[in-house]
Amino acid sequence: MMFTVLLLLAVLMGLFLLMGRGHPKTHGHLPPGPRPLPFLGNLLQIDRKGFLKSFLKIREQYGDVFTVHLGPRPVVMLCGTETIREALVDQADAFSGRGQIAVIYPFTQGYGMIFANGERWKILRRFSLITLRNFGMGKRSVEERIQEEAQCLMEELRNTKGTLQDPTFFFHSITANIICSIVFGERFSYRDPEFLQLLDLFFQTFNLLSSFSSQVFELFSHILKYFPGTHRQIYENSQVIIDFIRRHVEKHRETLDCTAPRDFIDAYLIRMDKEKSDPNTEFHQQNLLISVLSLFFAGTETSSTTLRYGFLILLKYPHITERVHKEIDQVIGSHRAPALSDRVNMPYTDAVIHEIQRFVDLLPVSLPHTVTKDTHFRGYILPKGTEVFPILNTALHDPQYFDNPGTFNPEHFLDANGALKKSDAFMPFSIGKRICLGESMARSELFLFFTTILQNFTLATNIAPEDIDLTPIESGLAKLPPKYKISFVPRLRV
Repeated sequence: MMFTVLLLLAVLMGLFLLMGRGHPKTHGHLPPGPRPLPFLGNLLQIDRKGFLKSFLKIREQYGDVFTVHLGPRPVVMLCGTETIREALVDQADAFSGRGQIAVIYPFTQGYGMIFANGERWKILRRFSLITLRNFGMGKRSVEERIQEEAQCLMEELRNTKGTLQDPTFFFHSITANIICSIVFGERFSYRDPEFLQLLDLFFQTFNLLSSFSSQVFELFSHILKYFPGTHRQIYENSQVIIDFIRRHVEKHRETLDCTAPRDFIDAYLIRMDKEKSDPNTEFHQQNLLISVLSLFFAGTETSSTTLRYGFLILLKYPHITERVHKEIDQVIGSHRAPALSDRVNMPYTDAVIHEIQRFVDLLPVSLPHTVTKDTHFRGYILPKGTEVFPILNTALHDPQYFDNPGTFNPEHFLDANGALKKSDAFMPFSIGKRICLGESMARSELFLFFTTILQNFTLATNIAPEDIDLTPIESGLAKLPPKYKISFVPRLRV
């Protein structure tokens, strides 16, 4: 009831505003789409279950490239593997802009590497890639960090003595600690109260970002921002996290040794000092805080949610879990820790992880892009600044690449000889110039955490496999798995 009242108020206020200032004019020739209503846009075509279902339904009528009005603004949707690749790879520069997410913008404001544009984005991304590599991303040192964290997790799971547990805390802790070790130069105890508070804030915020109310806010943010709602809770949560980061930045500044940077923050502070006389430098406090927030949040939530969803899938398909157990026993055994070098000899396990990422479809509509110039695309003209949503779901579930894409089947990634098969449609980290900065680290985490857990434990739950429901509880910015409990039962060592 309250939601309906707020929406009606927003509509009325918006109509008054529009009557006062008129409609913004656009040039170009946008793709077709459902006819929008004044101010409301295509609200009537938005399903209560979220943007994704709505866009897929509209695609049935208009094809792989169409325009949807999110409130008063037009947004171009790209569907299907070929369409997305043609835009993000073949015309990579033109589609490399970043659109804004309304509930996030109040605290990012275009700062930090994920939501920056233009020269700011190029400078921060280049610096971040180099710095993260220097501190282990893609090198053996990050493998060692993950292996060490995995062993800490093994101790925690053994202490549960096979009792049913909500796995959220475990998966949050291990993924957060990997990014913390690179960004802050330290890992945190699983009992650290400040660390636990941050993990809870991350979890809350990711759920709120994926809620239907956040999607409605995306439509009418310039009105709804004046009313109570999830956007305010997201903002409050972000301020607590930013304060935590700010305190750690100050501690780093007090103990900084310019000749021996310890982590990402140190490297950034050194660059800040070098460029402090440049009034146009991008290396200032605000970019640092939002860059660290972006790394911290993205590095924790994406991998931990994939792990949480993945183990629910393994509970539903015990015959798949058993095949992974057998491959682990054959390739690794029980007397040493899994290593990234094992991956090449474990095609079935690798295929299972690929299929989990494909099936989970974590960010189904991706993060918004914008075109950086007037862009010709498939017979249409997209004016500079036009928002574009690459619907990654339509690639990850593309029937031209995956037989029965709605079915979980690791064979999607195996060839006739049982070797791992690559697919152009596999883009869980997106593709092109805006591909996820932490792809290699996330892939390493998923392989090492999955294999280490399954090397040491069998999985059980209190629900029969056929009764396990994999339907996400939210499907907005992200798809979130339903809550469940799992027991990790120690495997007998041979």
